[in-house]
Formats: sequence, structure tokens, C-alpha cells
Amino acid sequence: MKKVFIATLGCKSNQFDSAIIEENILRSGFQVVTADEPADIYIINTCTVTRKADYQSRQLIRRFQRKNANALVIVTGCYAQVNPHEIGKIPGVDYILGNREKDKIEQYLLRLKKRDKPQIQIESITGEKKLEYPLISRFPHHSRAFVKIQDGCNRHCTYCIIPYARGSSRSLEHNKVLRQIELLGRAGYREVVLSGINLGSYGADFHTRFSLSDLLLNIEKQRPIERVRISSLNPDEISEGMINQLASSNILCSHLHISLQNGDDWILKRMGRNYTSEFFSELVMMIKSRIPEISIGVDIIVGFPGEGEENFNNTYKLLEVLPISYLHIFPFSKRINTPAAKFSNQVNGQIIKERSHYLKGLDQDKRKQFYQDFIGKKCLVLVEKKKDSKNGLLRGYSRNYLPVLLKGSDELMGREVEVKISRFEGEKLYTELISDSS
Repeated sequence: MKKVFIATLGCKSNQFDSAIIEENILRSGFQVVTADEPADIYIINTCTVTRKADYQSRQLIRRFQRKNANALVIVTGCYAQVNPHEIGKIPGVDYILGNREKDKIEQYLLRLKKRDKPQIQIESITGEKKLEYPLISRFPHHSRAFVKIQDGCNRHCTYCIIPYARGSSRSLEHNKVLRQIELLGRAGYREVVLSGINLGSYGADFHTRFSLSDLLLNIEKQRPIERVRISSLNPDEISEGMINQLASSNILCSHLHISLQNGDDWILKRMGRNYTSEFFSELVMMIKSRIPEISIGVDIIVGFPGEGEENFNNTYKLLEVLPISYLHIFPFSKRINTPAAKFSNQVNGQIIKERSHYLKGLDQDKRKQFYQDFIGKKCLVLVEKKKDSKNGLLRGYSRNYLPVLLKGSDELMGREVEVKISRFEGEKLYTELISDSS
């Protein structure tokens, strides 16, 4: 029995793709092993959203090749899709498969063998019109299961390479979404995270009108699982109706992660983002007025071409005054064949580093302020299946994405429990167990 290790970089959608790969190769008679065990086959499911992601992918490829020079090395995913010839220069790579090919990777494993030079097999992704995949019965190595309900993107922001790697926007048929969630619920998962490359465009490719809000309404009615979390959304994809759904729902988590990307209107226009800083500000205030306890995370790109001191200050001041909970900060990264890579006024790397540092300080302040608001309050927490490595306490997340620590037996792992938040210390929330709601 051949032993296979699957390494995954990047987004939740990519992690879901790897879960499909794992289930398919298990069905085909292969054994999946951990990173610590020797493997006969290494599959690296890559990301290419930034230059750092490309570098990390190359590092993994070289690491596995050194670990077992006789092992078969297969590289797939977004980096493979858009830049296969760069990967082909790395010694030890045997096969480079695109995003369409990785859906049937188990078929390739049955006939692949070591090669003197890599074989590239990549079909164009641009013509892909449907999202279809075999439903999975498990989501290994995670306490919460991700479910990819949408893939690809039609927005073509000037900095983003993902439409070239993932193709146009397409959605999983809503009845299949419900069946997938139900399967994972039966497998013991208490929470799923609805994921996609441009999640807010869900249903726009269907022949009949159907939106993400319609899907959420169907999930609410059928209740195939206890908790549902929504992954990243663009500001202009969050409707008032969706906010009302979140406010009244029994299973939707009060947590939104919004891809703002910048808080300066001139930069937003150069990015190809079709909203303004004022629109975003009004949206955040509306959400918080309807759902006071909600956690709102924000993606920000620092150092986009042409970003001067005033532009950056506009972003900082906007985020400083809004009741957001945390920031995800990304230094601008040139991506081949994107318009922004050719823009003039590229920002110096040292300046990008300094601005990122300022925003990281703001991120820490926002997290602390948000967390402290809940000291003394009760909440429901889904306990992770791994303990905190530093102190051995159980860890978990509340429905509004509070990261908490608690004392308790290992039997609580994977369960939703009620806790009372007692204190905030060292950037962590410590809690006391009240009851096991499961």
C-alpha cells in the first residue's frame, strides 16, 4: 500500500480541495500519512496569492524531495496552474497538475512513476462553467469543517491573480450544499464554514435567481448542523437582508470577515473595487447596530502602487474609529500579468514594512478592546480537538469568534460548551466551564 502525504497552502477552498483529494485516494487504496512519517508520494497543493505563497510552495517541494529522493513529487493547485514552468525548474518534481486535474488526482496516482524531468498536464481553467465535486464524509485535521460552495471570480481586481488560477465564478447547486453539510454533521462536526473564492457571488451563475442569502435561509430551515460560519465577503456583497438574517438566526455565527483591502477612495478605484470608504463605514455601523456582539474582521493590503502617506493615513484613520474586531494585513505583492504589477509609483518595501507595523499595532488594540467587552459574560464555545501548546488548556472559539482557553477533560473536545469569560491576560481570554450544551 503506497503511503501519501498531502501538504496544503492557502485558503479554505484549497484546504477543502485537499480534503477531497484525501478522501478520493483513500477510496483508491492508498494510505494517507502525517508529515512526520515517510511517504512514497508527496502531493503539494499550492497557493499563489502572493510571492510569499509561491516561495513557501517551493520550500515545501524541496523539503519533501530531500526527505525522500525516491518519492514521487506531485505539485498541483493555483501556483501550478499559473506558473508551471517555474515549478518545473525545481529538481525532483515529477508531475505538475492544474486545478482541473487535481479533482481526479487519484486516477493519476495509479499510473505515475518517477521521471527525469517533470511532466506538465494543465488544462485551461477559463472555460470551466460548473462547480461539481464528490461529497466528502470527513474533513480531516480540523475541528470545524470547511465547505467550498463557490469557486472562481469575475471581479478581476487589478492586483489579483486568482481569476487566472481559478477561472470564472461558479457555484455548487444548493441541494448539494445542504447534503454536504448534512454529511459532515452526521460525521460529528458541530460547525461548518461556508467558503469560496468570491463567496458573495454565490448563485449568480444559476439559470434561476438564487443568492447566498437564499442559501442561508434554506440552511436555517433544514438545520443540518448546529453552527454555520460565513467566510470572507466583499463589502458590496453584504446586503441588509443578510444582516437581518445574521441578527435573527439560531445557527449562523455572529462573525463577518470583510475584504475591504484599503480605506482610501483613490486607491480603491485603482484596485478596481467598486465601493467607497464611506460605504464601508456605513455598512460596519449598520451591522454593529443590528448585532452589537458581532465580530468584524477586515482584510487590508498595504503598499498598493501609488499609496502615499496621505492615502495610508486615510486607511488608518478609517479603521481606527470603526468598531471592528481584528485586521488581516497583507503587504502588496506583484503578481505576474496583473495590471497593478505594471503600475507606476511602486511603494518601497521598507515603507510597506513600516506601515504594516503600524497596522499590526492597531490590530492588537482592536482585538484587546473587543475581547475585554466580554469579560464577565457567558458564551457558547466549540472546543478544538487540540490543546493549547503552551499551557495545556483546552481552547476553542465562540460563535462570535472569541478565542478562549478553559480547563476541562479531553472528552469536551469537539463539543460546544457554555463558559463564562473570567479574564483577559497575555492576549488570551480565560474562561470557566458552566455546562456542556451537547
